[in-house]
Amino acid sequence: MADKEVLLTPEGLRKLEEELELLKSVKRREVAERIKVAISYGDISENSEYEDAKNEQAFIEGRIMTLEKQLRNARVINEDEVDTNVVSIGSTVKVLDLDLDEEMEYTIVGSAEANPAENKISNESPVGKALLGKQIGSTVEVNVPAGVIKFKILEIKR
Repeated sequence: MADKEVLLTPEGLRKLEEELELLKSVKRREVAERIKVAISYGDISENSEYEDAKNEQAFIEGRIMTLEKQLRNARVINEDEVDTNVVSIGSTVKVLDLDLDEEMEYTIVGSAEANPAENKISNESPVGKALLGKQIGSTVEVNVPAGVIKFKILEIKR
């Protein structure tokens, strides 16, 4: 089975590359040093420092593998490819929540760089899926765990 294409904005690509570099150059060395120190304490069979360091090492190596795979399968969405007539990956969309009468702004990104705290939502999320392909003035209904949310698209920008 072919690996899934990872859609990234230029900023998302930069962040993944920076995280990978940090893990490879700094975090690997730090955890290797922790393991070395823990081994120096003697018997590793009941050594929690050793166990913690080995678990962190496994996590770091797994994250490195994940990032390398994502970067290998990355397709960067350039800003000039983003059509402001319809919602697409890379679009920033201003919507009106018709139930709460509140305006919100979301940037649609690939799942690898989604960050709801920064209003960056995945194209695979319920809201992201519902907004994709829609135009200004469209009303969309989104099924979420709390029920149905209705949004009206007010603006689409890059």
